[in-house]
Amino acid sequence: MKLFSRRSAACAGALAVTAWLHAGAALAQEITLKLHHFLAAEANAPRHILDPWADRIESQSGGRIKVERYPAMQLGGKPADLIDQAIDGTADIVLALPGYTPGRFPSAEVFELPFMMTEAEATSRAWWDLLSSRLKDTEFKDVHVVAAWVHGPGVIHARQPIARLGDMKGRKLRAPTRMVTALIGRLGATPVVMPIPAITDGLEKGMIDGAVIPWEVAVPLKVPELAPNHTEFGGDRALYTSAFVLAMNKARYDGLPADLKKVIDDNSGSDVSALFGKTMQADDGAGRKAALDAGNTIIELGAAEVGPWQAAAEPVVETWIAEMKAKGIDGQALLDESRTLIDKYTRR
Repeated sequence: MKLFSRRSAACAGALAVTAWLHAGAALAQEITLKLHHFLAAEANAPRHILDPWADRIESQSGGRIKVERYPAMQLGGKPADLIDQAIDGTADIVLALPGYTPGRFPSAEVFELPFMMTEAEATSRAWWDLLSSRLKDTEFKDVHVVAAWVHGPGVIHARQPIARLGDMKGRKLRAPTRMVTALIGRLGATPVVMPIPAITDGLEKGMIDGAVIPWEVAVPLKVPELAPNHTEFGGDRALYTSAFVLAMNKARYDGLPADLKKVIDDNSGSDVSALFGKTMQADDGAGRKAALDAGNTIIELGAAEVGPWQAAAEPVVETWIAEMKAKGIDGQALLDESRTLIDKYTRR
């Protein structure tokens, strides 16, 4: 009888240990978040921004959060669908460009206006500040925004040199957003709207004569090979930039335990947004170097040479302000506030 009891006790103890181990394993993997975006896995933004961010979330949660990464629209849909996927729960977290859904986030377009940005770190802080103070409970009320940032200065990459404003006439140039589409049109070229992954095919098949993109994405798209002329804009403000958001399903965020919600919060906000912007602009260096190594032509327009371009682009700003007024938004006030914020954070 005593022997039986000892065995029973030993068995019970083993079962308890097994149950504890299973409970620990379950606890270690209690949350899985699906991160969805439109870029190739090997692109700079996933490798240098999204993956390190996801790794930090996993590490700081003690393994209780697992972030599954789905690049290149692997969960289906088009890049313009990403915000809706974060809302309906197709994905838990998305990298999205508000500019891919024209008219839906009108205030966000202020950062995509021509000659608005100075450099990406400062402009990203300004974008986060504006979103936090004005937009998180209005235009972005259906998602929880983790970070908001911009890429480095936009550059014109073309088959033939574009050294002055008149060289734009008759060129077909890829445009990423509504504001850049309007800008390219005002500058005399024909804008062609297409997502980033389509640029290579567009250049190879002659559907476009060039593209306006930052240096950061030039190499993976083979732009230095296909468009060997590159026009950079000097002066205080760059030709254009695009506004990004890292957005999370609201119910998913709200449903996290307090300690795991803190992990997300600790990897959100102004400093994270600034880091993302700074990282994207730092990645411009490799693209520019690839163009130089290939013997390409880089045309650097000085501040005085940029003047006619800025004057030609001004109607884009005026039209946008009028459009905002029609929507009940004070576009001029939004523009002034955004420029003030950018200047506040820019190191002169």
